[in-house]
Formats: sequence, structure tokens, C-alpha cells
Amino acid sequence: MTLQAYQLTCTRGERQLFNNINFALNSGDAMRVVGANGSGKTSLLRLLCGLSSPAEGEVRWNGKNITKTREEFASQLIYLGHANGVKDDLIAWENLVIASALSGHPITRDDAYTALDNLGLHEAADLPTRALSQGQRKRVALARLQFGSHAPLWILDEPFTALDQKTVINLCAALNQHLQLGGMLIYTTHQEIELNPRQMLTLDLSLNTNNTDVDVDQGAAC
Repeated sequence: MTLQAYQLTCTRGERQLFNNINFALNSGDAMRVVGANGSGKTSLLRLLCGLSSPAEGEVRWNGKNITKTREEFASQLIYLGHANGVKDDLIAWENLVIASALSGHPITRDDAYTALDNLGLHEAADLPTRALSQGQRKRVALARLQFGSHAPLWILDEPFTALDQKTVINLCAALNQHLQLGGMLIYTTHQEIELNPRQMLTLDLSLNTNNTDVDVDQGAAC
């Protein structure tokens, strides 16, 4: 499996956020996207998910432009953005059950309870999502990853924000397991965490030039 960015350029209005972004991500690889506020980190993730279109260039999944294989690509992807994707009018466990059903991989109510309990949300499982704190809402969204083995590509925008240290450790363990099983990960974060991918790539959008390269590190720290 390969996710490839080919000469990606993104503009917002008359402003160019980045141009000529090129990289290839393979099974077991992780890539951290960094850059100053406004450099286009979230915009890049949305391009890679197919939620928006580049001004130039294309995103390829296994060699094919994702615009030509939308349904197939969507089935291989889990994207968690800033908004978390949780519904305020649903109970916490209902969010997981409905999200899993929509992805084509239904789970039971008991499955949802177990996933929430693993993230320290046992007492909040039966509460309306609107009643939860920002950190609890984030954990409800992250609980989806426990049912994400069907999706090799995980794209996560600031997944560690508003999490306590224990939850950060548990999330890193889940991400490492995903990578060890051949999954791929693209993420942004302001925190220093420990992951063990086959290969770690770092894309710094603050250093973007007309011919941007991706810095590749072999170490586990990211």
C-alpha cells in the first residue's frame, strides 16, 4: 500500500499556503506534519483525505488518483480532524455505534462500552456528548480507532490535544500497534511523543519552497 502526494499545491483565496509537496508513505510508515500556525497543516490533511481539492497536483492511493477511486479510498481511511466528528445530540456510546455502521463495520453497544472504558470513559458512556468536557469528547472520537483495523491509513489532526498523560500513553500504544500491523499514519501534534514506525517522515511546511522535499528520519522519536 502506498499513499503518494505529487506536486501538491494549495491556495486559500489569493494566498498560496504551500506548493510542490511530494512524498510517498508505505505500509508501516508514519509522517508528522509540522509548521507554524497558518502554514497549511490542516489544509494538507484535508487534501490527503480527499475532503478538498488541490490547486495543482494530485493524491494517489496505490498509484491511482483518489478522485477516481473515492469509495475504495474512503473505505481504507480514518480521518479525525479538529471537530472530532462527534454528534452532540447522541449519547457517547451511540456516537461509536453509528460511526462504525456508517463506515461499513458495525459494532455492538457492548463493543462501544468496552472501547470507551479503555479510554477512561466508563462513567460517561451513557451521557449526551454535549455534556462532556473537551477532553472527553476527544476521547469519544479517538475510541473509533479501536475498531479501525480495517482501515490501513489513519490521518489525525492534533489527536493529543486535551488528553491527560495516561490517555496519551494509551493512544501511542494503539498507534504503534497499528504501525506494527502494517498500517500508515499521518498526524500533527505540538507534543513530543514516542512512536516506532518502519520509517518516520517529517514534513515541515514552514520550510516549503518551490521544490519541497520531505525530511526522513529513521529514529523512533517524533
